[in-house]
Amino acid sequence: MENTNTAEARLSVVPQKFSFANFVLENGEVLEEVTLDFETYGVLNPARSNAILIAHAFSGDAHAALFHEGDKRPGWWDNMIGPGKAFDTGRYFVICSNVVGGCAGSTGPSSINPKTGKEYGLEFPQITIKDMVAAQKKLVEHLGIEKLYSIAGGSMGGMQVLEWLVSYPNSMRSAIPIATTARHSPQQIAFNEVGRQAIMADPKWCGGNYYNQEIPKAGLSVARMVGHITYMSEKSMAEKFGRRTKSEQEPTKFHADFEVEGYLRNRGDFFVRRFDANSYLYISKAMDLFDASDGRHLSEKFLELDAKLLVLAFKSDWLYPAHQSLEIVSACKIVGVPVTYLEIDADYGHDSFLLETETQSRVVKHFLARVDGSVS
Repeated sequence: MENTNTAEARLSVVPQKFSFANFVLENGEVLEEVTLDFETYGVLNPARSNAILIAHAFSGDAHAALFHEGDKRPGWWDNMIGPGKAFDTGRYFVICSNVVGGCAGSTGPSSINPKTGKEYGLEFPQITIKDMVAAQKKLVEHLGIEKLYSIAGGSMGGMQVLEWLVSYPNSMRSAIPIATTARHSPQQIAFNEVGRQAIMADPKWCGGNYYNQEIPKAGLSVARMVGHITYMSEKSMAEKFGRRTKSEQEPTKFHADFEVEGYLRNRGDFFVRRFDANSYLYISKAMDLFDASDGRHLSEKFLELDAKLLVLAFKSDWLYPAHQSLEIVSACKIVGVPVTYLEIDADYGHDSFLLETETQSRVVKHFLARVDGSVS
């Protein structure tokens, strides 16, 4: 286990691997071999009672904080994880793993199928949020942790938090679902479907069999561009770009003349260098299939829950609007689950959970300190 309790180690982190066999998925199919890429920050106390699991969002990975050797940028939630930060690694042992179906070190469609010796491609079974969480549960047990102090995550990470609550209601003392939903609305499914169709319409997708040849860059880039629009708010886009052009020259036919056009193309180009198109298909579909309530009232799924909740939403988030978070709050109140709710005034849209630090950190630190007051 990576020891991050020294001054030197706090500057960097080394990825770790956990492997297990014969993983039975929710649909009954079996993955013979599964590997999860994960990272840890802080020190697990002797009682193993101070562990916090961080669940990443759709395009995230296990690298949540600190730096990998040689990297210029830290992990995706470094502004929230670290000494004295919201998830204080001087007090808590923080874990983050790349989900099953991912492409950043965990088993997914780009992994080698042991039966064929080739990449899975579309032979990879359809995975669900429940499968992602079941794999995380195995990792937590592997680390010798019986009960998590907390589990937190935004967007798809929040879906994983909710799945933990309904699948393993006695496995955590607290939970923090952020900017998330118990199930996708038709509009949310529609945005994901546009991204999937963009990928599958790219001739280089080749039915998912594009490995070891040119990848479907155009389709994946467009999918990311569409997604990125939904992550921002109208106000943040207006302030960041306005109608500014890249030069004083007259706009030219279909070039990226406006700054926002160039930004989206840049985001798309960067994304294709680090993400697998098939993982995009599988993970986005898992999000669409997710329903924490299983078609019932969500409160019924919380009847056995023994944890305190902090539910956070953002006023400018139109992709995962606050009313979806309030549904979670209402379900808790119906069955008497202790819940705190805050709708934060931030202008970044859905990306607020990644970018807004001040209020979010203050609320999270206060909530975690109140969970039981016994962590040392």
